[in-house]
Amino acid sequence: MIFQIKAKVFENIRVAQEYYKIILFCPAIAESAKPGQFVNIKVSDTIEPFLRRPFSIHQAGNQYPETKNRIEILYAAVGIGTQLLAQKKPGEFLDIIGPLGNGFNYMDSKQKATRQILVAGGMGVAPLLFFAKRYPLNGMILIGTKTKNQILCEKDFEKLGLDVKIATDDGSRGFKGRVTELLKNVLRTTQYARRTMIYACGPHPMLQEISRISKKYNIQAQISLEEHMCCGVGACLGCVIETKQGYKRVCKEGPIFNAQEIIWGKNTL
Repeated sequence: MIFQIKAKVFENIRVAQEYYKIILFCPAIAESAKPGQFVNIKVSDTIEPFLRRPFSIHQAGNQYPETKNRIEILYAAVGIGTQLLAQKKPGEFLDIIGPLGNGFNYMDSKQKATRQILVAGGMGVAPLLFFAKRYPLNGMILIGTKTKNQILCEKDFEKLGLDVKIATDDGSRGFKGRVTELLKNVLRTTQYARRTMIYACGPHPMLQEISRISKKYNIQAQISLEEHMCCGVGACLGCVIETKQGYKRVCKEGPIFNAQEIIWGKNTL
């Protein structure tokens, strides 16, 4: 079920550089949200910006006291909409719609996936932490950023028992290079290729490369696509991508897709 509600801002804090975390009190969405789904937020009461902004749900649900009746959104204040969101104070209200889209499909040992590799590019950690908290995972997360000051949620994943590996473009922390190169190193040097499932979120080029890697190693991969959206509920067709099964809406049929079903040449930004 999808809800449109006025959610009260519980907290809105800066967590690193331009990165913020906002906590919203919205019991109905918190109870029904699944990892990989998102909410569409009206960040202003004026016509500027006119469109709502989509955000992956970072944490939610009643399984943990800190998220009871609440959802958390992790975001970067880089545009007009997110800069306005960063100015919201506790006690204010935001008009939000959610939960929207389809979440990750968790595969356990009965479905021939005994180990998981999570791959996050930058803000891609947002939905993956929700996923890692919801399901029992046996594996690792690879976090890729441009520099060490942009690494997010490292300790959160460690607390969940995941092996955390870092990749930075400038080599300031961990593996020097792209997180997809780190993924290839992991698959080449360990037994992870057998009965492994990849879950990934990040920019298009990263997800396209993960699709290629997963095909090479014959590994299933679920990816969370990021697209510009207008309505967020499947009505406007503004976020359509081409797949092997025809055109699909990221906001409605996604944002989670099987990596091998995407026709990347026509969907790469």
